[in-house]
Amino acid sequence: MNQTPKACLAALLLILAGNAGADIYGYVDEKGVAHLSNVPLHDGYYLFKKEPPDTLPPDWDPATAVLPNTGLAPVPYYNSVQRRQYVPLVTAVAKEHGLDEALLHAVITVESGYNPRARSPKGAMGLMQLMPETAQRYAIKNVWDPRENLRGGARYLRDLLAMFNNNLSLALAAYNAGEAAVIRAGHNIPPFAETLSYVPRVLGHYERYRLLGKQ
Repeated sequence: MNQTPKACLAALLLILAGNAGADIYGYVDEKGVAHLSNVPLHDGYYLFKKEPPDTLPPDWDPATAVLPNTGLAPVPYYNSVQRRQYVPLVTAVAKEHGLDEALLHAVITVESGYNPRARSPKGAMGLMQLMPETAQRYAIKNVWDPRENLRGGARYLRDLLAMFNNNLSLALAAYNAGEAAVIRAGHNIPPFAETLSYVPRVLGHYERYRLLGKQ
């Protein structure tokens, strides 16, 4: 099944929310085109949703869980100390900016692993890994302050969603690679290895956090 990222990822989210009948695998190719399948057609496919959708294995440990078939290292999940200390702040900022708190948690997980002092080799900083120009755009005075950093990242993500007509995959791609890169790619996911990996990783964590919120 081949569709544009906009249609495909929108369909993916609908399937994840309501389909209880099958595993769902997703893949974004080098041209930025997203694909869905009920089976992994090659090693590039990620398992986005495992049947059944509303239960977790009895031996599943949220503190050390790894998303199936993604190869991700253990990350701070539902009951981790790192995540718990930021839950009230994330909830408040998500409500303030009209965003799903599970989405903010997913972005933080991939961007910084809940480390407010994280700095990337490219200069991105803090929980939401704001670049200096992004922090300046949103008048963030102290990028190392978790509240300011999270508010700046949330405002940027909200603006990207508005810019790309609430297409979550494109908004996430723009958060990673910049909105200009998405526009240059013809409003598709840019063919950068990091971005092609980043988008499904965040979406996978997003679905897991949404699922955990139901437990």
